[in-house]
Amino acid sequence: MSDSAPRLTLVCYDIRDPRRLIRVHRFLRNEGFPVQYSVFTVPLTPRRLKWLLGELTELIDERVDDVRAYPLPTDPERVTYGRQRFPDGVMLLSAGGDLLHPGCKPRRRRGNSARHSKNSR
Repeated sequence: MSDSAPRLTLVCYDIRDPRRLIRVHRFLRNEGFPVQYSVFTVPLTPRRLKWLLGELTELIDERVDDVRAYPLPTDPERVTYGRQRFPDGVMLLSAGGDLLHPGCKPRRRRGNSARHSKNSR
């Protein structure tokens, strides 16, 4: 992977003031994908990561707020427990691959799917 290739980064925050919290959440919602309320995955190049952290520094109070960015491994091991957050058929695509289900290829629907069938309920 080259230094300029985007890398999935986990961005987490703990913001004390509700106004700043809303601003940070809205900003990150425009940049990445929410995993939980205060945790986002964001595909970032090193240059874009530096920009993002600079923007966040302008939105927070560094004396009381906490923002962290964790670049994820390019081929991370995933372990999940309990109900999966994403419904079947949802894919998170980056560079042609599904980040939620590595190694899986998208399935094409054939004929009438349950979603379109009148008798599926």
